[in-house]
Amino acid sequence: MTGLKRYKKYLLPTLIFVLLMWGGLIVCQADLHSLIAGIPRGWDLLGHMLPPDWGVFPYLLAPALETVQIAFVGTVLGAVLALLIGFFAASNLTPNKPVREVARGVLMLERALPDLIIILLFVAIVGLGPFPGVMALAVCSIGMLGKLYADSFEEIDPKPLEAMATVGANKVQIIRYAVLPQVLPALIANTLYRFDVNIRLSVFLGVVGAGGIGFNLIMSMRLMQYSEAMTAIIIILLLVISCEKISDFLRQRIIGQEVLK
Repeated sequence: MTGLKRYKKYLLPTLIFVLLMWGGLIVCQADLHSLIAGIPRGWDLLGHMLPPDWGVFPYLLAPALETVQIAFVGTVLGAVLALLIGFFAASNLTPNKPVREVARGVLMLERALPDLIIILLFVAIVGLGPFPGVMALAVCSIGMLGKLYADSFEEIDPKPLEAMATVGANKVQIIRYAVLPQVLPALIANTLYRFDVNIRLSVFLGVVGAGGIGFNLIMSMRLMQYSEAMTAIIIILLLVISCEKISDFLRQRIIGQEVLK
């Protein structure tokens, strides 16, 4: 009886979770029978994609490189803008409440907008090509990075800031010598993580016409050139894995050195 009382408090949350999950499966029209019945069609499509057409491999390297460049430039631009907004969004660096609330509102608004809407907006403004992809990734990075940067600023030790303010240091000097040394490892880690996300997102950009290897992938699928599509998929997998390994290496080397210091 005592054991039942111990688990009684978990009964209602568990029941609510089960009901929400059950209702979600109904709304999403989840059908295990359809999934199992469709597996042979998936194998049939995979059979048309194999073996890959290695003859188009050299021609897909340039779009793959363009994908990396879109992700890199978009991440850098987004990180710079997020850093500026993050300063104003941090309560310990911006005592002016209206300015702080405006900065937080900008970050919240960007996070509330789906990435697809932002991407389609820039495609409509600029047209097709890599430039709208860069701008879309930059804007998509601001909300996430700005929030993470602001949280990092608010978690710093206030004593170095107070000490520099006491000796008459200005705002720029305080940020340069008291704030950045404390948050630099977190800034680098968050930025590299966002770069990993943008690599994957930049592939999706090509699907909506914003350049990169994603465009080649969707065109091969539409033209039913499945062997070429498989080659593009393999290149995308190698690209994502390589960029992730490089990001992990840089994160370990740079952040590790900063932590040791």
